[in-house]
Amino acid sequence: MATTKIATADATSVTIRGKDLVGDLIGKVSFTELTYFLTTGRMPDAAQTRVLDACLVTLAEHGFTPGALVTRLLADSVPGQVQVAIAGGLMTVGEVFAGTMEGCAALLEAGVAEGGDPSDYCKRVVAEHRAVKKPVPGFGHGFHKPDDPRTEPLLTLAEDCGVAGKYIGMLRVLATEVDAQAGRHITINATGAIGALLLEIGVPANIARGMAVVSRSAGLLGHIIEESETRSAREIARLTKEAIPYRSDDQ
Repeated sequence: MATTKIATADATSVTIRGKDLVGDLIGKVSFTELTYFLTTGRMPDAAQTRVLDACLVTLAEHGFTPGALVTRLLADSVPGQVQVAIAGGLMTVGEVFAGTMEGCAALLEAGVAEGGDPSDYCKRVVAEHRAVKKPVPGFGHGFHKPDDPRTEPLLTLAEDCGVAGKYIGMLRVLATEVDAQAGRHITINATGAIGALLLEIGVPANIARGMAVVSRSAGLLGHIIEESETRSAREIARLTKEAIPYRSDDQ
């Protein structure tokens, strides 16, 4: 028999994880608190709420990313269908853009679970990634150099909220080893920091990327609204056509 602990409704009420939507939630909890509650089954405390809210704010927007471009092109091609444009943009949240906190969180989760000397674990992880020429998730950024300006404020916030613990500690050890094996400084990017923060507040690695999806939806909605005013997609398409020359197979 199919069952759910998420929500149920009847003619006069809606119940979400045992709480009455009207009596217990509307006007009494924030969207950030509700997101935590829906995904973990627990209502967050003040520190957890503040940290998750900061993560969601950080992830919401980052300019003309591939996801934003996809959303704008779809908004121009299928006007009036907001859900289509947002869904298209969200499809880009993954192992390259916005969703890399999942991979970083999984590494931190595994390292803490393994126990022992964190340095030994981090040396092995970094060496394994370098052997196959793959970046360690959560490190490096194509634009923000030498450091991602979002990272330290996020980590400092976790410390101020009293939630900085073993996962952030593991992240810092991993960062030291990434630099050592690379022979140069490589920034902890925002998603790497967020992966650690989410673990510290009880959000497991396997749903970390989902938080990026929730957050990025707001940013993409902003792009859709602006696109309706500026028609930037048309200009993007024109510039692309001009910038990419045609080549026949025999050239």
